[in-house]
Amino acid sequence: MKTIKVSFQGEAGAFSEQACLAYFQNSSRPIPRESFRDLFDDVAEGRSQRAVVPIENSLFGSVHQNYDLLQQYPLFVVGEIKLRIGMNLLALPETKLKDVRHVYSHPQGLGQSDAFLRTLKNVSSHPFYDTAGAAKMIAEEHRTDAAAIASASAAAHYNLKILRSNIETDHRNFTRFLVISRKPITVKKGMKTSLIFAIKNTPGSLFKTLAVFALRNINLLKIESRPYVGRPWEYLFFVDIDANPLGTDFTNAINHLQELTTYFKNLGSYPAGAIVR
Repeated sequence: MKTIKVSFQGEAGAFSEQACLAYFQNSSRPIPRESFRDLFDDVAEGRSQRAVVPIENSLFGSVHQNYDLLQQYPLFVVGEIKLRIGMNLLALPETKLKDVRHVYSHPQGLGQSDAFLRTLKNVSSHPFYDTAGAAKMIAEEHRTDAAAIASASAAAHYNLKILRSNIETDHRNFTRFLVISRKPITVKKGMKTSLIFAIKNTPGSLFKTLAVFALRNINLLKIESRPYVGRPWEYLFFVDIDANPLGTDFTNAINHLQELTTYFKNLGSYPAGAIVR
């Protein structure tokens, strides 16, 4: 089976790597990268055929930087996966919970474990560029006073022990990842579609744009607003819709929407992602 290069943010053992392996099975060669922008650069410049990008978490909300990057790069969404996230507190084998004075993780990892962290006394939380990267740092620097919040896979990879498992605030903790590519995939029935648009700052303008979907019985799955760079106090709207992209209602809704917007970008249609536990 031919393998493709797939970039992900973080180190070996990162949740993004798990999402990559779950989505592509045995057909990918995961490429670790330090930043989210690196992922988009890799795909845009052809160093990777795909990238797996976290876009929102069911506990801690959206990854805003990746919404912005989707708007900035001429790339397409071609797939998604929703991964069950189990957070764990990892430390060196000789470290006990009472020894921990510092906890490191990606801001999403810290946010998803906030309730647990507030139970720890005299412990400081520190944002790190990656969950697995925090585990790697503790192992390499032999930090006996510190722990990382990361996956069980990271614990095994860096020879750390799990001090506490499943420390996420709620067990219904999922992260939605998008798969991005330089080219869109062939549109088929049953796909969802992601769009970006901007509107005039006039009374009722947002209502009118969303009505193009309601009037045609098209389900709006998600709406997110982000600042419109270069236009203070104006916003870009990111929308996911559930509609047959081959249908007349979809085509008419998109045409109608473009008549009402000052900026429009179709990020692509793709199969709704399965939940992986």
